Order: sequence, then structure tokens, then C-alpha cells
Amino acid sequence: MTTADALLVAPDAATARPRFRPARLAAVVVLVVAAVLVLTWAATNPRFEWAVVADLMFDPSVLAGLGMTLLLTVVCMALGTAIGTAAAAGQLSAFGPIRWTCQLYVGLLRGVPPLVQLIFWFNLAYLVPRLSVGFASWSVNDLITPLTAAIIGLSLHESAYMAEIIRAGIMSVDSGQRDAARAMGYSGSQTFWKVVVPQALRVIVPPSGSQFIALLKGTSLVSVITLTDLLYSVQIIYGRTYQVVPLLVVAVIWYLLVVTLLTLVQRRIERRLGRGYDRSGPARERARSLEGDPA
Repeated sequence: MTTADALLVAPDAATARPRFRPARLAAVVVLVVAAVLVLTWAATNPRFEWAVVADLMFDPSVLAGLGMTLLLTVVCMALGTAIGTAAAAGQLSAFGPIRWTCQLYVGLLRGVPPLVQLIFWFNLAYLVPRLSVGFASWSVNDLITPLTAAIIGLSLHESAYMAEIIRAGIMSVDSGQRDAARAMGYSGSQTFWKVVVPQALRVIVPPSGSQFIALLKGTSLVSVITLTDLLYSVQIIYGRTYQVVPLLVVAVIWYLLVVTLLTLVQRRIERRLGRGYDRSGPARERARSLEGDPA
């Protein structure tokens, strides 16, 4: 029998049936049974008061709190990313004092819990009663409201983490890419924006999406300075009606809905930025078709 005949007779691995794995089947059964038990317990437990949950899901106070949570998340993420980008650039600077200052800034803000930062900024007037610029002067008590204290505290805290994410993304680009771009006649700025940034974004986006989601959940800390976010709004209601569990369930549902939506958006952006790198799924099929691979 020739080699060609042997290949024709040999079974094709692509058409082989997957091996039966009883352990995996048992694991699936256990998970399904556990999920059914949990859902049954939650649905039949009268203390959840699902009718109250349904009535208060779209209560105007709850929706206003949700709007404040989303506004706070977007504003603090934008400010944190802008400040974090500057801090990342400073950490990569060849000028020592700038690099050391930015490293100290990032280390300090990463080391202090966000709740402590919020309380500190909310009580800034104790240290600085008045803020003067030239002939103008303002009372810091009037400037530092719960909203401004929340924006300052969360933005600065977020900037420290974004600085590290952006710095890591830029450093992940191989130095040979920069050398190749300069050899092709690119200037420094062209090399950065056309070569470094597109490749760094693929590394920066996934942790940035996780930071955005973490910030969304972290906004619940502002309830300690009486800012009416989603959590504080439900706290106000259950402080009046004593329906603690149903109101907490309302907050949990809204947080889960928003986080799920953000996760889907993050996955879509990751897939778009990963084009050309992903060798599985549709990208792999396209590559095979271009290479003439019949498999």
C-alpha cells in the first residue's frame, strides 16, 4: 500500500466523535440541580417580597439615583483616564524628578482606600477654609459639596489605576516596532500614534473595562457623604418603609443589568481591537480561506 493509499484509508481526525466524559456530565447535572434549588428558594421565599420589588424598580427616586450613579461613573472615568494618561507619561519620562513625582502620586493614591479619600475631600474645609486666586476668594465649604467631593475623590483614585494600566499597555509594545517605524521615516509623534497606540490599546482596553465596572460599583461608597446615588436612594426609601431586603434587591438588579450591558460592550470592543491577532473563530476561517487551506 502506498503512502497516498494509507492516507485515504486512515480515519480523518476532523470527523472523529468527541470522547464521552462522564465526569463532565456529572458536573453539569450538579450545577443544574444547584441552580434550580437556588432559584426555587428565591422565588418561593416570601421575605424577598417580589411584588414590592416590582413596584419600586422604576420608582422616580430609584431612577434618579441610578442616573446619578451613571453620571458619576462616566465623569470620574473620563477625568481619571485623562489624569492617569498624564501620570503614565510622567512615569515613562526620562527626566528623573518628573518620573519620581508621578511614581509617588500613583503610589500614594493607590495606597489609600477610596472611602478614606472621599471622607478626606469632603472635609477639606477643615484644612483649607478659604480658596483664594488673585483677588477672588471662595469658601471651601461652598465649593466642596457631596458631588464635588465624590468627583474629586473617585477621579483621583481612578487615575492612579489608569496610570498603571496605560503605562503597562505602552510598555507591552516591543521596542523593535518603534525602531522599524523610525527606520521607515516616521517621526516620534507618528511612531507613537500610528504604531504604539494601536497596539497598546489591545492591552489597555480589557483592564480599563474592568476598571470602569469596578468604578460603577465603587460609586456606592458616596452614600457615606450623603450623595444620592442608587444605593443611597434605596436607603432613603427603606429607612422610611423598613422594607430593607426588597429595596436592596432593587439595587442589586439595577447594578447587575448595567454591569452586564457594560460587559457586552467591552467584549465587542475587545473583539474589534483584536482583529488580526485572534487566530480562532471567524478570523481564523478568513485566514484559512486566504491561505487556500481547505480545512
